[in-house]
Amino acid sequence: MSKKNLIVGQSGGPTAVINSSLYGVVSEGLAHSDEIGHVYGMVNGIEGFLAGRVLDFEEALPGEKLAYLTHTPGAYLGSCRYKLPESLEDPVYPELFRKFEEMNIGWFFYIGGNDSMDTVSKLSRYAAKIGSSIRVIGEPKTIDNDLIHTDHTPGFGSAAKYVASTVREITLDANVYEKKSVTIIEIMGRHAGWLTAASALARKYDGDNPLFIYLPETDFDQEAFLKDLEKAFETNCNLIVCVSEGIHDAEGTFICEYDSSVGTDTFGHKMLAGCGKYLENLVRSRLGVKARSVELNVSQRCSVAMISATDQQEAVAAGKFGVQAALNGETGKMVSFIREADANGNYQMVCGLDDVNEICNQEKVVPAEWITPDGHDVTEDFVRYARPLIQGNVNVPLGEDGLPAFVYRK
Repeated sequence: MSKKNLIVGQSGGPTAVINSSLYGVVSEGLAHSDEIGHVYGMVNGIEGFLAGRVLDFEEALPGEKLAYLTHTPGAYLGSCRYKLPESLEDPVYPELFRKFEEMNIGWFFYIGGNDSMDTVSKLSRYAAKIGSSIRVIGEPKTIDNDLIHTDHTPGFGSAAKYVASTVREITLDANVYEKKSVTIIEIMGRHAGWLTAASALARKYDGDNPLFIYLPETDFDQEAFLKDLEKAFETNCNLIVCVSEGIHDAEGTFICEYDSSVGTDTFGHKMLAGCGKYLENLVRSRLGVKARSVELNVSQRCSVAMISATDQQEAVAAGKFGVQAALNGETGKMVSFIREADANGNYQMVCGLDDVNEICNQEKVVPAEWITPDGHDVTEDFVRYARPLIQGNVNVPLGEDGLPAFVYRK
């Protein structure tokens, strides 16, 4: 009987290390040629697979080219935001498994966040329902760091490093004038403020900017915000304020909704943006001081200039671990991270497995005890949690044009 094949896809928003997880899966799959025939990639996730878009990694990235994935941003295979039907009776499921059978697939890997784990859950449950031997494994990915049952997620460390570095740069830029100013920095995070909290890592000393950090885990009071700024001006000329895109008032209304119409994506999530600009205008009109807003936007997830070596290494390790687990018969699981300490008390991470059915469609938020009682800062406990994840630099090779050398799908 012919050897079974492995297939892997990427879904949702990219991160700086989503391709490192892909490298981990693919390289480990190719290393087990005694058990695995071909290692395939779904182009544009489950949606592309349904349309017949598949590549063979030995042809697409032969030899040393495969390792270039570890410093290439975006999603090499392309992504999608395709939501599988809730009912396992839907005809899309037998269609998917018919295609799996045609390609002799024995192992299925999906790299993504909450919604991607929903896909892993449904496929693994359908496989069990029909008695399929296909092993289905989820590989975690999200800069939002909001997956439960894992200490953190691949992608968060690099995005946190980018945020902290950029906030530190903006702080130095804002401090060149003595005229009072407020700079609002809007950072990704709909319901979980992990990435915005990472701006605290930018501080060099007590009382350093950013002086205020607002997360969606707490209610945002505009009047209290203005009073806080006025008081801060007594000792600081230039104020840096970091806000999550999803900050909201006590009634649950997003601050961005005060100033704009908000659409929804294919999963029904509100597409948030604009709270920084709204607060900029509020500060300028009410306090009469210089105000500006900066939206970090997609740079938070696509920059490899400040990629965290720790994040990259852990993403590769997660990919490899997932393949080993699947070969050992595991299915319906997501690879998770477990924080430990070595003999010297230093940070280290080991991989584990958790039931994906308990993870999908859940959301991990910043613990209340890691947010200061006044609601506009994070505690030292958060800093101790996040700092190890941003450590180490990655040497990104340059091309003849002097720019980073990435790999591109043809």
